[in-house]
Amino acid sequence: MPAEDAVASVAADDTASGADRPREGAGTADSVSSAPATLETEVTTGRGGATPEGAEPVRADPAAPGSGARPRVLLGALAVAVLLLIGAVGAAGYLYVQERDKAEVLAAYDEVRQAACRYAPVLADYDAQNLEPYFSSVLAGATGDWKKEFETTTGELREALVAGEVVSAAGDIQCAVKTADPTSAEVVVVIGQTITSLGTHGQPAPGQLAMVMRMQKTDGRWLVDQMTSPLAEPMQ
Repeated sequence: MPAEDAVASVAADDTASGADRPREGAGTADSVSSAPATLETEVTTGRGGATPEGAEPVRADPAAPGSGARPRVLLGALAVAVLLLIGAVGAAGYLYVQERDKAEVLAAYDEVRQAACRYAPVLADYDAQNLEPYFSSVLAGATGDWKKEFETTTGELREALVAGEVVSAAGDIQCAVKTADPTSAEVVVVIGQTITSLGTHGQPAPGQLAMVMRMQKTDGRWLVDQMTSPLAEPMQ
């Protein structure tokens, strides 16, 4: 076979075999051309609930029912707790004031009763022969109306006691608080006494003074402000 014919035969075979083989990259081209369609479908429909491209995510509406329920419940509970605390403090303060006032009144009862019982013997212990200590002691425990009244009647009382040669000694003392508060009180006082005078012919005779003392607390001391008794009638 001539050389030219051999070459032509080989070329023809190559051409025929190339026509039978698939073109290189044909499948790849088809795959690439179909890929965009697949991706487009995925983007459009979304896989696994993914948000489509360009679409805004769904956000919870703050005004939707229940969105602020928990904060409102907490605030309500806090308000109730504060009110309960205020009520408890107020009640405790009220009870404290009540107990304090009660203690002050009880202390006043005891103090004024003792003061009245100390003052009572002074009124019933005197000697016409030596009245100055008596007058001084009475005025030392007096204030207000009672002090003024005793000062104005001292002269008349002196004359009566001296003329009757009266001597009095205090005996049993009984005191009972009628009313009292931290600064004022009324005390019922009964004074037993023994009197010797011209009227008793020089013989001791039992006597008794009953009176109501109105007392005021002045500079820390309980003083008699007014007294109702046979010895001194109250001022009108």
